[in-house]
Amino acid sequence: MLPSKTQIFSKIEQEILSFHPENITEERRGILQPLIDYVQIKVSNNDEVRLNFICTHNSRRSHFSQVWAQVAASYFNFSNVFCYSGGTEATALFPVVATTLSASGFKITKLSQGDNPVYGIKYTDNEHPIIGFSKKFDDQFNPKAEFAAILTCSSADQGCPFIAGAEKRIPITFEDPKAYDGTEQQTEKYQERSMQIATELFYVFSQIKK
Repeated sequence: MLPSKTQIFSKIEQEILSFHPENITEERRGILQPLIDYVQIKVSNNDEVRLNFICTHNSRRSHFSQVWAQVAASYFNFSNVFCYSGGTEATALFPVVATTLSASGFKITKLSQGDNPVYGIKYTDNEHPIIGFSKKFDDQFNPKAEFAAILTCSSADQGCPFIAGAEKRIPITFEDPKAYDGTEQQTEKYQERSMQIATELFYVFSQIKK
């Protein structure tokens, strides 16, 4: 992987250097290829790239995906990439997601309290923080047109037969770490899922030619 021009926090850089994209299976590479193709077309046309990662509750996998995709775009110096997330319903960003990202080197600030708190998630000192909170995929915070809808769980894929404004619908599903909530494996499994998502999204952006 090429070094980043953006000064990503050093602990996150260390995590990035530990990724092993060469271990991504051919099956998963095939699943990721439509996203690579979508981003490549946009980049080749000098268009903005808008990616909306969608899961049922917008609480876990879609947030990991939004955050790591934005970092990957920055790492590979694609400045016109904007990443979002949403759900078929709004709940709350699960606190262990924030804890997991913090352990990977992100600086996280809780911007509001309540049932659906808002988080500021920073990966560099010189960029706006990623804003993390649970919302529906068509929330006003998200794009209304010219975006790809990336379905990160099968139930969201089945529950969203039509996504208004999406140019492309791309299922890239991940296993839900929620299955380990409250168990001794919770920390390990959330980190494992975060690293899988990060590795695959870094692979995606590593394939894009300028």
